[in-house]
Amino acid sequence: MSVTASSVENLAAFTADTVRALSASRNEPEWMLQKRLDAFAIYEQLPMPARTDEEWRRTDLRMLKPERFAIETAAQTQSASLDAILSGSEHQMQFGAADQRVGLSVVSDHGTVWHEAGELPDGVIFTDLTTAVSEHPDLVREYFMTQAVPADFGKFQALHAALWQTGTFLYVPEGVTVDLPFRSFALQTTTGSSLFTHSLVVVEKQAEAFFVDAFQSDTAEEASFTSAVVELFLKDDARLRYVQVQDWGRHVWNFMTQRAILGTDSELKSLEVTLGSRFTKNSIGSHLRGENSLAEMLGIYFGDQKQFFDHHTWQLHESPYATSDLEFKGALKEGARSVYSGLIKVEEGAQKTDAYQQNRNLVLDSSSRADSMPNLEIAANDVRCTHGATVSQVEEEHLFYCQARGIPRAEAQKLVVEGFFRPVIDRIPVEEIQDFLQTAIARKVGY
Repeated sequence: MSVTASSVENLAAFTADTVRALSASRNEPEWMLQKRLDAFAIYEQLPMPARTDEEWRRTDLRMLKPERFAIETAAQTQSASLDAILSGSEHQMQFGAADQRVGLSVVSDHGTVWHEAGELPDGVIFTDLTTAVSEHPDLVREYFMTQAVPADFGKFQALHAALWQTGTFLYVPEGVTVDLPFRSFALQTTTGSSLFTHSLVVVEKQAEAFFVDAFQSDTAEEASFTSAVVELFLKDDARLRYVQVQDWGRHVWNFMTQRAILGTDSELKSLEVTLGSRFTKNSIGSHLRGENSLAEMLGIYFGDQKQFFDHHTWQLHESPYATSDLEFKGALKEGARSVYSGLIKVEEGAQKTDAYQQNRNLVLDSSSRADSMPNLEIAANDVRCTHGATVSQVEEEHLFYCQARGIPRAEAQKLVVEGFFRPVIDRIPVEEIQDFLQTAIARKVGY
């Protein structure tokens, strides 16, 4: 779906009146309106993050002017077909074949534009978030921005809680396993507008699910603002695979917050891919509340053409015998910059914790820069925690070796970068996403 201009009357500034109009257009109950208004009050009270704040010390927000952005308040009816959604887009949309997904939800700055669900096991709920507010209010009230990412988490999270437009809700009841992925796609289609999208996933005891989030748009001239919040709840002995692919256009200021809460014996395997946007601030965390829980957190990012990516990760160990394994890899070229800050925090009672944190960066030219700051806070005395960071350049002798064997320099550089990312790509459980990443990496390298 191509980026288009929008009629001015449908766009509104970030105000309390806009919050009310947004809620009214979706016929929300009073409790959700009040939740929005309370969040907007928090947003107005909190100061804009500054470089005096540790998490924002290397992130320059001076060019960001939230008052310049507007939001689409009117809801749109669903599209007649997926082909209509794809019309005019330059992107290869990773919807997947119908027999390779159990459900698909496509959302935009106008709301949910496509939703389908196959034959679901009893008790499984897969729907857009607006419908969930109406039809499953008890579940939404319990989990939506109450525990994982509350409205007072920060200024941008408070704004999200007030102005969220659309999203996807997945609930998997106790003992149910769904092998095929549920897919959610967020598409920004209105130039100069903002998009606030939310993914809420609850996997009950001894249940298993697979969820794919994707964020895509073509590049436009006028700047846009996007905010995503992802909340993942894994109850005791639950299993969840979560994949996120972000490929916004180069005009987008992007803010994403993801938090997972893990119960006893639960297992989360997650992957974050960051390719697009002008500016991205990602905050990604796992809260290991239950004993013997496991969080595997993988990340890939590739910046070029002066893109700025800031990743902040958080591994909180609250209970004993839990394991977290984090590896984020990034490549940079053409004046791109990345910032990584990570924290492993082990509470006093979390003995026998096993935590690993690694950030590796490959800088492809002298105009690009990567800063990496892994950190530990340990209050227990019987743990194994390791962290590390590397920033390196492509070795000329590696390129020369390839060129001496008849491989052009551009292809040689592509092979080096692919080899750098390969250990992470091979762990992605969806072949078409692997193929998409390989194509995207080749495009970024310039081959």
